[in-house]
Amino acid sequence: MASNLRELRERRNSVATTQKITRAMELIASSRVPKAQRKVRAASPYAEELSRAVSAVATHTHEHHPLTTPVTDPVRSGVLVITSDRGLAGAYSSNAIKAAEELTATLSAEQEVSTYLCGRKGIGYYEFRGRPIAETWSGFSDAPTYENARRIADRLIKDFLTPTSEGGLDEIHIVYTQFRSMLVQTPRVVRLLPLEVVDAPEEEVDDAGEEIFHEYRFEPDPESVLDNLLPLYVANRIQYVLLQSAASELASRQRAMKSATDNAEQLIGTLSRQANQARQAAITQEITEIVGGSAALSDSTSEE
Repeated sequence: MASNLRELRERRNSVATTQKITRAMELIASSRVPKAQRKVRAASPYAEELSRAVSAVATHTHEHHPLTTPVTDPVRSGVLVITSDRGLAGAYSSNAIKAAEELTATLSAEQEVSTYLCGRKGIGYYEFRGRPIAETWSGFSDAPTYENARRIADRLIKDFLTPTSEGGLDEIHIVYTQFRSMLVQTPRVVRLLPLEVVDAPEEEVDDAGEEIFHEYRFEPDPESVLDNLLPLYVANRIQYVLLQSAASELASRQRAMKSATDNAEQLIGTLSRQANQARQAAITQEITEIVGGSAALSDSTSEE
């Protein structure tokens, strides 16, 4: 009985220690989610202006750029999967991997698929199963920067501009997790390349309510402008999905650690009750043994 009581107390202390860790991770994630959301909002004005600039070139010229020209029958596509570098984030990484598997299965029916991975969880998943990987990036899933996005964009653009006969890509898709709220994070699939510029700049209206049409001039020429703008646009889109994924990862980790902390609290209560019951049983057994010994001693003394 004493050994059982000791085991219960040791297990309770171990769970209490784990609870402190999960509580600390919950608080850290909670404090970092607002920062991640602010980064997303801060990047939005730049993304809007860049989209407006690209749209102006695409709308008011007849230039056909390789990054904006779709292929009728794609031969090979690339899939960029964004996961986390660390665990303890609930189903965040597994949901993204599941969405990527479904996309890969759909694309593989008609073409080849090259996989690009961002995050150690996705890298570990594919390496463990012996899947071919085109390129990997890791170490910045919860705090991505523009430099990280630019490195990814440079590699993807290079492979996209390479002819498919030399191992290039006709399309590139991104699988990431969109941050909707602290409770809802949704895996999404978007086509990165070729670009679909749909946000055309709005026409201004004068005091009489008539539209003002602008005449655009591009220097040195529209093609050179596109050559400089489109890589920035691709890097900006990748940065946006990285920031969205980072906010989703932190929110998922905060929710998972809160659940773990609550479960640890319940387990501590259960172990405390079991320890108290074991202690009471041990005391009762000791009292019973003392009373029984005292009664036996009295009987032997009376017989003498």
